[in-house]
Amino acid sequence: MASTTLTLPLPFAQRHHRVSQRQVFFFTKFRNRVSTSSSASKRSCSLKRAYARARNALNEQVVEAQSSDSRKDTQRNPSSSKLVLVVGGSGGVGQLVVASLLQRNVKSRLILRDPEKATELFGEQDKEKLQVFKGDTRKQEDMDPSIFEGVTHVICCTGTTAFPSRRWDDDNTPERVDWVGVKNLVSALPSSVKRVVLVSSIGVTKINELPWSIMNLFGVLKYKKMGEDFLRSSGLPFTIIRAGRLTDGPYTSYDLNTLIKATAGQRRAVLVGQGDKLVGEASRIVVAEACVQALDLEVTENQVYEVNSVEGEGPGNEAEKWQELFKAAHSR
Repeated sequence: MASTTLTLPLPFAQRHHRVSQRQVFFFTKFRNRVSTSSSASKRSCSLKRAYARARNALNEQVVEAQSSDSRKDTQRNPSSSKLVLVVGGSGGVGQLVVASLLQRNVKSRLILRDPEKATELFGEQDKEKLQVFKGDTRKQEDMDPSIFEGVTHVICCTGTTAFPSRRWDDDNTPERVDWVGVKNLVSALPSSVKRVVLVSSIGVTKINELPWSIMNLFGVLKYKKMGEDFLRSSGLPFTIIRAGRLTDGPYTSYDLNTLIKATAGQRRAVLVGQGDKLVGEASRIVVAEACVQALDLEVTENQVYEVNSVEGEGPGNEAEKWQELFKAAHSR
């Protein structure tokens, strides 16, 4: 089965300009021809002037090409002053969210119970690019105001298992994570935050229907819905992403190079709906990208979406395609 791999963008210096390289070759040949024509001084002067004009024109084109790339980079990263707080950054979706932000050169801040995990997962990063704070959203006293200073956007992708497991150790239950943790986080956020993206689950409005009643035996869907409702009533601009059953890695990662190799096979086409009508699976890669895209798209403000993924080509990281997907969901 074919697979798709997340890859880091080429450095700026490696992207430059095949056209300019051909021009440089032409320019070099032109210069050599000028140097062999010194026997005719008048003609040489004329050629040198032409050479100077060609050199200046080439320099102008190279500068323009560089400026064009710079503009494109700015369009890809429209908010250079953006600081995104990621909560749950060591989880499967959270790791991919952080990796995507690092790829885009967007400044990020993590709240982790164990800050050392950041280095294990993402390697050594510039502290201006990736900031790490120790904290636990389940504990209100951990939500120190200093954590939120300068934060412009928030992505919350915390979660635990629906049924009792070892992940429930240390009071890591759905009630504590999906309800108390979300409530503590949202209550602590400053009113200046431009968007809060919360990862939830499909089926949260159908806890009395099969199969959701089975999924909710220990309250996971009920508590996720309570977290959603608290965010919606907070007055903060929000986007809620209700994911289908999560598939694909990473389940664990050791550094960014490992992380970005997570694959989704052929399941990269995205289904976006509203009204809790979708039933299916969602690639963690797709869910992470939906979260990052929702940060800047006006159409997603104060909206709730269900997201699934199926076989086919996906929208990748193209904002226009994601905007079309979100918009189309409004009309269904």
